[in-house]
Order: sequence, then structure tokens, then C-alpha cells
Amino acid sequence: MAINKFVLGNEVKFDLTADTVEPEKLLKGYTAHDKSGKAITGTCEYDVNSTDATAAVAEVLNGKTFYARGAKMTGTMPNKGAVSGEITEKTGEYTVPMGFHDGSGKVKISEMEQAKLIAGNIKQGVTLLGVAGTYSGEAITAQSKSVTPTMQAQTIQPDDGFDYLASVTVAAIPYTETENSAGGTTITIGG
Repeated sequence: MAINKFVLGNEVKFDLTADTVEPEKLLKGYTAHDKSGKAITGTCEYDVNSTDATAAVAEVLNGKTFYARGAKMTGTMPNKGAVSGEITEKTGEYTVPMGFHDGSGKVKISEMEQAKLIAGNIKQGVTLLGVAGTYSGEAITAQSKSVTPTMQAQTIQPDDGFDYLASVTVAAIPYTETENSAGGTTITIGG
């Protein structure tokens, strides 16, 4: 006969009658007494109630096991290790693939594009990705020119030694009227 309550005079020394321990709730191999005072050995093989766990198999590394919602599960998240990528255009983006990353991967501007980011290629007063520009423009020489129209189409270009035309002044078209031997007027335009 197991003893589950002991009273000494008016004082309760121990009372197991309200205890709720049961073998399936006591860890395997541990011993205790149930509410009847009988010795019991635990049969429970888990150390946590996982019914409220929220992890999904896609969130746990592929091949690794875990317990959730009262069941043993195996993860499916791919191991990507060190993921690296390059951006080669101003609006370029790199999409990070789904999966575990070990933290050593890098995304950077391609070396070819980095080589273009030199101070002399960037306007003075502008800083691009940490490179302060020094380019202030090359010395240029402008030319002003005067031309007389002709009866044929003309292309007006700066002379050698000039970079562009600052202005072009086109003279008035020559116009003359003269009396002719037939008693009329001859009008000459151009020429």
C-alpha cells in the first residue's frame, strides 16, 4: 500500500492527492510518485511541447531535422553558401536567391564599371560612389564667321583650329536693279 498523504497532528507534512504527474508526462528514466503515492518511471522522450511551433520545412536547412506541431520534420531550405553577384548597369539589380547564406558572399559593382569611376571622368564638384570629380572641361576655341549666301546650299563649319562656331553672320542677298536696252528693268539677285 502506497502512502500519498501524511498528517502529523494538525499539520500536513506532504500531500500527493492533487499531483498530476503521470509516466507519459515525466521524462523517460526519471522517477517520481503519482497522486496515489505509487512510484512511477517517466516514459516521455521529448523535452518540449512543440504544438505551437511556427517553423516550416522551407525555413530549416535542407536535411536538418526538427520538431514542430508535435511531429519530427526535415528541412528543405537550400544551402547556398557564399552567394556572390555583380551589378553592371546603373539600374542593375541582384536578386538574392532563396536559401541559407553563410554571410561571406558579396554583391558589388563589376570591376569593369569600377575602372570607369575615376576622378578625371567625373565633373568637378560631383561625387559619384565616393569618387570626387576633377574634370573641369578641356579648353575650347570658338569662332565667329561671316558668309555670303549663294545660289547653292552651303554647309558652314568652323575653320581648322576652332572647335565650334559661336556665331554665323549671313550677309544680305545681293539685289540690284538696272535699266536694260529694251526699255525695261533687269533685277539681279545673288551673284
